[in-house]
Amino acid sequence: QESHARSLLKGISWRIIATSDTILIVLLITCLNGNCSIDHAIKIGAAEFLIKFLVYYLHERIWQFTLRDKIVTSRETLYKTISWRLVATTMTFVISGAILDSYNEIALYIAITELFTKFALYYLHERMWIKLPLGRIRKYFKKN
Repeated sequence: QESHARSLLKGISWRIIATSDTILIVLLITCLNGNCSIDHAIKIGAAEFLIKFLVYYLHERIWQFTLRDKIVTSRETLYKTISWRLVATTMTFVISGAILDSYNEIALYIAITELFTKFALYYLHERMWIKLPLGRIRKYFKKN
């Protein structure tokens, strides 16, 4: 089982990656639409960081209860990735629409683009964290 500290650190590292991706996607989509907006990109990224950090942590802890053994297979990582993408992409659409003041095709394009980029990024992030041995983070904090 992962510790709460590990889940929090994992959440922080994921949100840094995911928020950077979101900001770039919002800039790309708004610029392609002829209305580049770094302001909107940062607002959406910041809102996502805060809201999704909490939801990500809950998602992590729920998955900890579903693990049957200590070895996480690629298939389990894939299922976890799919479940997170369903939640996170829906949240992206809602947050983007709220900040852009319109639940139109721009908010939809942002969410759909993110669906593909973050699917790959999330899966790789999960596999990387699996390689970090459980307890190593806990030992680091106990030393300090």
